[in-house]
Amino acid sequence: MYAPSAWDGVRLLLLSPLLEETVVRAGLQEWLMRRSSAAVWPALASAAAFSLLHLGSGWQAALAVLAPGLVLAMLYARTRSWRWCALAHSGMNAFAISVCSF
Repeated sequence: MYAPSAWDGVRLLLLSPLLEETVVRAGLQEWLMRRSSAAVWPALASAAAFSLLHLGSGWQAALAVLAPGLVLAMLYARTRSWRWCALAHSGMNAFAISVCSF
């Protein structure tokens, strides 16, 4: 059972989504999309990078965020808005906190 502190909540629901989506989607994925005619490779690369960012929490965590990272990459490819991705990312983290807290 995991009971997050107030700082964990701020970090997981606000700081991490904003920072990670700015770097991974608005940075890496956007850069790759401008250099590729297909959206699939930039999406896969950004999902892999997103997963690698979570490797510090263990390989299981990195593997667990690979599919959500791909969903966020597809959202970015469709909307070109890192803000929507950050909002979705925050929602995913809120769901994960609620599931892990029980």
